[in-house]
Amino acid sequence: MTELSLYGCYVEMSHPLAKGTQALLKVYSEGRYFETQGIVAYSQPDQGMGVGFQNVNPHFLTVLKQWLIEAAQAKFGKKD
Repeated sequence: MTELSLYGCYVEMSHPLAKGTQALLKVYSEGRYFETQGIVAYSQPDQGMGVGFQNVNPHFLTVLKQWLIEAAQAKFGKKD
């Protein structure tokens, strides 16, 4: 998974789902878990697909926000 945001992500895969397909996304990282319904916004054969998140549970939104904060801190350096 790449290009993660509050609204969706890009999933690299050789056989992506068709545009408009609904999917359940589950992500595990360092003991934390994120799950949400999504819909395929675009599909690129042999490459991957862009998925928009739908109706993210508040608990999982907290996890997602924390991952994004940590990624920004790693990229730009932690500010005190």
